[in-house]
Amino acid sequence: MSVITIRSNVLDYTVHFQDNADFVEGFSRFTQRLFVIDESVWQLHGHGCLSSIPESERMIFPICEERKNLDSVMEIYDRLMQSSAKKNMTLISIGGGIIQDITGFVASTLYRGLNWVFVPTTLLAQADSCIGSKTSLNYKRFKNILGTFYPPSEVHIYAPFLQTLAKGDFLSGMGEVAKLHIMGGTDTAAALTAALPAILGRDKDSLLSAIRRSLAIKLSYMEGDEFDTGRRNLLNYGHCFGHALETVCHYAIPHGQAVVVGMLVANRTAVQRGLLSAVNDQRLAKQLLASLLDFKLDLSIYSTTELIAAMKQDKKRIGEGLVMVMITDSMELVKADDVTPEEVELALAGSFE
Repeated sequence: MSVITIRSNVLDYTVHFQDNADFVEGFSRFTQRLFVIDESVWQLHGHGCLSSIPESERMIFPICEERKNLDSVMEIYDRLMQSSAKKNMTLISIGGGIIQDITGFVASTLYRGLNWVFVPTTLLAQADSCIGSKTSLNYKRFKNILGTFYPPSEVHIYAPFLQTLAKGDFLSGMGEVAKLHIMGGTDTAAALTAALPAILGRDKDSLLSAIRRSLAIKLSYMEGDEFDTGRRNLLNYGHCFGHALETVCHYAIPHGQAVVVGMLVANRTAVQRGLLSAVNDQRLAKQLLASLLDFKLDLSIYSTTELIAAMKQDKKRIGEGLVMVMITDSMELVKADDVTPEEVELALAGSFE
């Protein structure tokens, strides 16, 4: 096992890379605890590595994007408030990013803050969302516009969870892994491209290497900007259009897959602006991004008007223009606040094959 300590203005926390599942029994050190577990994770692992969790201490939670809202938060509030424990309660969440967002919001708001432990079970959560301190909820049709900054006190990464992920969920995680490796620069993007066959084959060592590198790159963008007022904004590469696509398709496209599409659109917009050459755009698309899509990409089935309207709801927007983070030929990131609807329409024109 190895440990990373992350400094935070809220509270410092640790990320533990676990070699075996004994860490689950180790949670017995918390005398008052509630486990909130993704229903699909429980179905896969309830008789395996999670079998030591008593029935009286677990809440099995059905998960989908539509559940990432205040109604779900209140369900967990109700269960926690049935307990005599208050501030000394530890909330342990086991699942992917949606479980993380819901339970993190609960932990940050009930009794002005509970001890919270997170066990990420998806590639997206292990390689990206498990660090960063953010909790996010959807409100009506709009994604991630409610939230807090509140890190878990501990994160435990256990690679065998990734072997049972459905292909679409695995590739969704690869979208964020690719984003971070591209943001890391030419060398890390090339390393990911070279390792892609082994990673897609779910080789444990290749996966762990990619996860560690992804977290290190994300940390480099968070340092000195934990509360997302400057450089950390660049982590929204691929998300500006990606979030809009998720909204318009009613979350039929998983988050990481939408981020891949968002990067393709952002790269085309960067070409229009002279920031990225058409050659580098095609290279990134063909050698890396296109291979991570689990569906045939045809954006013509969605209303451009609706997509642009959804982009206008981006919480990072500060003026009349649309927001988009773009990459340059030198693999630097640029945040533009003045993207026009016409630029987006032009980027969406034509095939992405």
